[in-house]
Amino acid sequence: MATIDEDEILGRAYDRRLMTRLLTYLRPYRRQVVLAVICLLGGFLLELAQPYLVKVAIDDHIARGDTAGIGRLAFLYLGALVGAFLFRYGELYLMSLVGQRVMYDLRAELFSHLLKLNVRFFTRNPVGRLMTRVTSDVDVLNEMFTAGVVSILEDVLKLAGIMVILVVLDWRLALATFSVLPLVVLTAGLFRRRVRHTYRLVRAAIAKINAFLQENLVGMQVVQLFNHEAHNRRRFTRLNREHLDAHLETIFYYAVFFPVIELLSAVAIALIVWLGGLRIPSGALTFGVLVAFIQYAQSFFRPISDLSEKYGIMQAAMASSERIFKLLDTDERTPEGAETHPLAPLDGAIAFEQVSFAYDRGERVLKDVTFSIAPGERVAVVGATGAGKTTIVNLLVRFYDPQQGRVMVDGRDVREFQLDRLRRRIGVVQQDPFLFAGSIAYNLSLGRPEIDWRAIEAAARQVNAEGFIRALPGGFEAQVREGGTSLSVGQRQLLALARALAYDPAILVLDEATASVDTETEALIEDGLARLLRGRTALVIAHRLSTIRNADRILVMHHGELREEGTHEQLLALGGIYKKLYELQYREQETSERAPA
Repeated sequence: MATIDEDEILGRAYDRRLMTRLLTYLRPYRRQVVLAVICLLGGFLLELAQPYLVKVAIDDHIARGDTAGIGRLAFLYLGALVGAFLFRYGELYLMSLVGQRVMYDLRAELFSHLLKLNVRFFTRNPVGRLMTRVTSDVDVLNEMFTAGVVSILEDVLKLAGIMVILVVLDWRLALATFSVLPLVVLTAGLFRRRVRHTYRLVRAAIAKINAFLQENLVGMQVVQLFNHEAHNRRRFTRLNREHLDAHLETIFYYAVFFPVIELLSAVAIALIVWLGGLRIPSGALTFGVLVAFIQYAQSFFRPISDLSEKYGIMQAAMASSERIFKLLDTDERTPEGAETHPLAPLDGAIAFEQVSFAYDRGERVLKDVTFSIAPGERVAVVGATGAGKTTIVNLLVRFYDPQQGRVMVDGRDVREFQLDRLRRRIGVVQQDPFLFAGSIAYNLSLGRPEIDWRAIEAAARQVNAEGFIRALPGGFEAQVREGGTSLSVGQRQLLALARALAYDPAILVLDEATASVDTETEALIEDGLARLLRGRTALVIAHRLSTIRNADRILVMHHGELREEGTHEQLLALGGIYKKLYELQYREQETSERAPA
């Protein structure tokens, strides 16, 4: 699956393949479903019995003045009402329970599946639309299980049962009742076609709104910095108007459909009263039969309108299930190796062997890159923007795999490792580290039970983060807002270093970890790094060349190729790309220092 950009709706309200797959989610709750169907049948029979009890009361007791019989019939009628209520309550409760349980299972399965997909998938699919799958689409399926499948069965049974009873009571009046059915079927067909179209518009509009909101709320700082509020307000107003117009169109068709069905029902009842009333004086029809017939006729048209309304529910469910299963069937996971031996500590050797890589079949970002890093060695990678520095990190942790060549760790291709085992041995500190909503302690351990309080505090202390943490209200229990926005860039970076240290990785990757911090915080980080890097292999992606002077070796990338390699002094003496980069940064620094405050 390339993307999940479109929220198309199926042309059918029933798809056997999809329904069969959906019903598998009912298997764990089949006992509740069976009980719900029993309740449905019990309530259905009691509801059908009520008009017949009225007929018997009128013809066999009221007409003859049998007051004792009227009392018994009234008691039976009351019992039928109470029984139908209890059965109806049981049916609704059980199916609502099943719907919520299925929704829980589906959401859990979807989220678990999303966790397994690779980074490439998330770069191609808007987060807002993925959120729609896990939230809105699952809600639609809950509605189907709660008020769709069993209710449709109930409506079909009601229609069939009432038709049989009407024919048995009086076939002539039954034909009069059925005479309006062609108009009812025509009206329902037109309604379904129009609602299908408007529902497509509603679903597409809500998906666009979700994607737009997610993007703009995350990027609110950029929106405000560039005074883009008015433009975004107009864009959102347009999307919101599309959603409103689609809903209003749907409301219009519903507002027309139900009164038309009521009108046709009234016409049928008028025919029953007229034809039946003409036959009562001659004794060809009893008054009780006429009253029962009217009640059955009123109940006859209600399932027809309900079925048309549930058509929308089923169609929405088919569309949502199509999109949900499309996501669940997406197999964009990173293939894992067959490593089965116990987790062993790494020595930390890294090697790239003639590695070439391109994102989505574009221009190659890395071109035949070959280098090696010995265990415990500190190696820096420098180069201009777009030189391929971060791509080296992405290949090392297997966010992507190279099209050519091999990435090796301890002499083994990284593709031979299981992903969780490989990534537990490699700690990555990014330029803009992400923090989750929760406590600082949680962000350092990420909930792993083996990282206890002692390890958390020790990690914070070693990277010089303990001081500012203790100064916060609550200390290590201080709450961090989503994305870490309640903390400064430097504080977030220190926490990211502490998190990496708490996991005790054999290989540490610093992806421009000090590029966005002030000089004072950079000094704290550098001091913490000295302890953090002790005994570990380090791969440092650097923008500020002043931060990597003490590296054991420096790799210079240029347009995806490894052009130079050596120590700081060796590269300066070489007089190549590194020297030009260094002199350029040195001149920029001098200019900055000489500029008036």
